[in-house]
Amino acid sequence: MHVVVNAAQSVDGKLATRRREQLRISGPEDFDRVDRVRAAADAVLVGVGTVLADDPRLILDEEDRRVERLRNGRPGNPARVVVDSTGRTPTDARILDDAATTYLLVSPATPAERREALEAAGGEVVVVESGSGERRADEPDGDHVDLAAGFEALADRGVDRLMVEGGGEVIHSCFAAGLVDELHVYVGSLVIGGRDAPTLADGEGFTESFPRLDLVGTERLDDGVVLSYEVGAD
Repeated sequence: MHVVVNAAQSVDGKLATRRREQLRISGPEDFDRVDRVRAAADAVLVGVGTVLADDPRLILDEEDRRVERLRNGRPGNPARVVVDSTGRTPTDARILDDAATTYLLVSPATPAERREALEAAGGEVVVVESGSGERRADEPDGDHVDLAAGFEALADRGVDRLMVEGGGEVIHSCFAAGLVDELHVYVGSLVIGGRDAPTLADGEGFTESFPRLDLVGTERLDDGVVLSYEVGAD
């Protein structure tokens, strides 16, 4: 599987304010670029925190791109994936609509009745072994999804190219597990600040071994710049 991480951040590396409210960092030109990246993917992944904060649909904006996918024998929209260790996705979340298949990666700690409710709401629940993954501070160790195993489960379902859109916990977990192949970051011309504001890669952070990035492209869009990297070995 080829994994592409895409994010928009301020010049000080923040994805949102300390209130974790949705914030417009880029503009129309970058929105179109993101739509192109989505159109090339088999699935688009976010963490449950993004679902709770933003209630995204994660579908394509441009009808022409949906039509082109259909002409190529693919679904009109990429599948959607939520890393949701304990099944916190609301059953009325927009990501569970019928615009595309939605996979919910949950740990065995998610109660059976919660899994059934999510399936009834339109999601396809995939129970993944516990391990490295997004984990809230109040989650016991072992109650979070192993991303490597989760990605293998997605590959078994036909996902060859996966786009990861955040948030910072999920992005960090992807890097920590060595799963990222490309990173595209839009850097907007604003400062957000706040020691508790989410960053591109939250989690525990790296202290000794760091993911190696090779800068392969820069592009000015709107009032910011897109930095494109290939990700190598640590």
